[in-house]
Amino acid sequence: MTIFTVVCFLVWIYLLSVFTRGKLYFYQFIWGSVGLFVFMMMWIQPVAIQPLTSLVCSAAGVIGRMTGFYESYSEYSMLFVQHGREAISLCIDYECSGIIEMMAYVSMLAFFRVYDWMQRIILSVLGCMMIFFANIIRLFVICTTIYYFGNDAYYIAHTIVGRIIFYTLSVILYYYIFTRSQIVKQKIGGFRYAKNTDTSV
Repeated sequence: MTIFTVVCFLVWIYLLSVFTRGKLYFYQFIWGSVGLFVFMMMWIQPVAIQPLTSLVCSAAGVIGRMTGFYESYSEYSMLFVQHGREAISLCIDYECSGIIEMMAYVSMLAFFRVYDWMQRIILSVLGCMMIFFANIIRLFVICTTIYYFGNDAYYIAHTIVGRIIFYTLSVILYYYIFTRSQIVKQKIGGFRYAKNTDTSV
């Protein structure tokens, strides 16, 4: 941790307190979410990336062993898929681990004022679990596609099909956690119906 990083963190905390005291909640959300994401990527990501990639590989390997479509080597964070005489090894690296999506989700939820703190903690855990399993499903689809169609299908499976599935599940998560809850919990006013007792025409 450098002096520059510490100074940036203190400035972030100070401006966050200014926005909070001034009840500038939109700026608090933007400044807080972006700042928290950056600091999490600097401090937590280097520590969490290796255990997470191994866990993703192990979890994906369970499905691979059940179906027989591919094998996993969690110690190397690698999936091995064979199609006839062809074979390909998929390395679960930084981008495939889902850590970026998890930290972005947690950073936004931390400053989403619709929920109280306990709700944010619970939803952070549940949301990260959903992102994790969405990533497992994505990897399973990629490996299954390669298993049936060979190495030539890797680009389409990884770049198009896998991402569509992963981000579709992510959009569903964001809709229920952010969009739907905002609509349901916002104050839109009340309605009163008065009974009209005037019977004149």
